Amino acid sequence: MKKAIDIVVIGGGSSYTPELIEGFIKRYTEVPVKSIRLVDIEEGRDKLHIIAALAERMVAKAGVPITISATLDRKTALRGADFVCTQFRAGLMEARILDERIPASHGMLGQETNGAGGLFKALRTIPVILDIIDDMKVCCPSAWLINFTNPAGVVSEAVFRLTDWHRYIGLCNVPIHQLHHFSEVLKVKPKELVSEVAGLNHMSYVLHLYHQNKNCLPAVIDKIGAKQQTMANIDPLAFSPTFIRQLGAYPNPYHKYYYFQEEMLASNLEQCRQGKTRAEVVKTIEEALFKQYADPALAVKPKELEQRGGAYYSDVACNIITSIVRDKRDYQVVNTMNQGHITDLPDGCAVEITARITKDGPMPVHIGRLPVAIRGLVQHMKAYEELVVDAVEERDLDKALLALKIHPLTTSVTVAEKVFDELVEAHRRHLGYYEEATS
Repeated sequence: MKKAIDIVVIGGGSSYTPELIEGFIKRYTEVPVKSIRLVDIEEGRDKLHIIAALAERMVAKAGVPITISATLDRKTALRGADFVCTQFRAGLMEARILDERIPASHGMLGQETNGAGGLFKALRTIPVILDIIDDMKVCCPSAWLINFTNPAGVVSEAVFRLTDWHRYIGLCNVPIHQLHHFSEVLKVKPKELVSEVAGLNHMSYVLHLYHQNKNCLPAVIDKIGAKQQTMANIDPLAFSPTFIRQLGAYPNPYHKYYYFQEEMLASNLEQCRQGKTRAEVVKTIEEALFKQYADPALAVKPKELEQRGGAYYSDVACNIITSIVRDKRDYQVVNTMNQGHITDLPDGCAVEITARITKDGPMPVHIGRLPVAIRGLVQHMKAYEELVVDAVEERDLDKALLALKIHPLTTSVTVAEKVFDELVEAHRRHLGYYEEATS
């Protein structure tokens, strides 16, 4: 049997954590876990202890000898860890509400990972990730950092550009959603399929889909019609099969923000008028979830968690950890460093790509050039990500404003300036990292 491993979850008080605990319980015979150390900040203390108590009940019910602990002391938790999972929200849900409402008040999209909202989430998040890596260098220099914190693509870009930490993998649950969707269309098991994915986080495309070494993506496109994959947080608009064929690649649900800009913006603004931004909906869902989590009789992950938008989250995180521990060399989609795998993007940048997962980390497949119809949009988005990381490295909010101005979803630099200034004021207490550089 493999050595039992120690796992740290930063953002342990997240409503997602029970699904992660369930994932490790299910895989215990394959990858025995000795301890799961849940870490959070003072503002999350109450939720952290509710989650820890539920996690203890879950492992007790399953009869597995996993030790659960909860702490606000990150360095103590990190000591000797084998894997560190990050799933935190800098600024909590209140910050996300501002990220969505302030742009909408100017007729601009407000969303967690796209546009102005995604920019400010990155500005708040990246300095925290950099601090975590500094702690890991001292406390657990051999550990893997498995990041689920959004915006995962630009966070990964920052890690590769601004640190020398190579034991890092960024994750997203969109690709596994796609795989399950394809398996339903083809009536085969997801594990029988391998999707060849390339691009950036929330900007990646399926180029080929293999079943028994045959590309069956054209068959999927022929069969899906309007019944396409979507996510709990995205409007269920459908791409036409003709459009998908013309692209030469299968888009993911986040592409709707780019290919249906008018429709998605109108939907977003209407949600704001009704007081039902995605952040506010999630906040309501989480309040109900935590009431369930606090029930001492509850010892399983409640079904309602799937409404939170994190379905298959544990599968992605636990599959990656399992494959590293057991050197499975199976194919999974990850955010990792481009080293000539996608020739239309710079070497050293973060890409979302299919890779073999080994004990030494991801080994990406070679893609070469992207189809011409998607190449420009992906490169445009990469330019935005590079400018955001420049802004973080230089602690320069003017550079961050430039990033927003050139974002593919920005239609007016004048509006972008107004939105940016309001978001700076709204999030000032979370932007001290940048204020220090100008004081």
